[in-house]
Amino acid sequence: MPKTVSEQIPSLPSLRLLLVLERVAQAGVPVTPTDINDELGLPKPTIHRLFATLEKEGFLQRDIDGRSYTPGRRIRKIAGGIISSLRVRTARLAILTRLANDIGETCNVALPERTAMIYLERVETKWPLRIQLPIGTQVPFYCTAGGKMYLSTLTDRHLGRYIETAELEGRTPATILDRSQLRKEIEKIRTDGYATDDEEFIVGMVALAVPIFDNHGRLMSTLSFHAPTQRFDIAKALTFLPELRASASDLSRLILDE
Repeated sequence: MPKTVSEQIPSLPSLRLLLVLERVAQAGVPVTPTDINDELGLPKPTIHRLFATLEKEGFLQRDIDGRSYTPGRRIRKIAGGIISSLRVRTARLAILTRLANDIGETCNVALPERTAMIYLERVETKWPLRIQLPIGTQVPFYCTAGGKMYLSTLTDRHLGRYIETAELEGRTPATILDRSQLRKEIEKIRTDGYATDDEEFIVGMVALAVPIFDNHGRLMSTLSFHAPTQRFDIAKALTFLPELRASASDLSRLILDE
């Protein structure tokens, strides 16, 4: 008789913890211990104990509903480290450099964090007039091209929860502060497959972002470029959308080949 999934899982606690993390990462959305245990089939007290341990140590964190969990700070740090490995980074920089040369502006790769996007990689424009957003900079979801691109990939339930609870600060006169208008903007991004920032984050800056997908077709990070309004407007930025999408595909394949 074939073994059940739970019978195939070794009793080593450390391996069980890794298997839980693996399932949470694969889910791509907030999950409950019950969701994960439907596949693992562990005793109920065991699965809850594993989740409690992972939360306590910072590998998982509770979602806003208080019941479900998402990857925590430590697991996101691990993921960022893997993406930043030397061989991958060398190839990634080559792709970004080519794109930055084609567009003539600064190009960025950013990862979604808990409450913001964080810049993982960038190649600067050669123009002396440039906007400084160095690696490690955290920028809001609701008023940046990469952040809005990320929001567009959330489920309706989680997007609604974000829009209802997020602190929307007026960074510029163009920042979208009306929550219903922000939802309409995100829904348009879902249809278009790209996101723009028309001086919503910084006065005098426009940006365009597209998703970089993982092997499950989920947003892993974003690729964007930003430029001062002295050289670009949104209409001009959109003329480079094909190049941006092609480079995003190259970056996605780079990670998947790893």
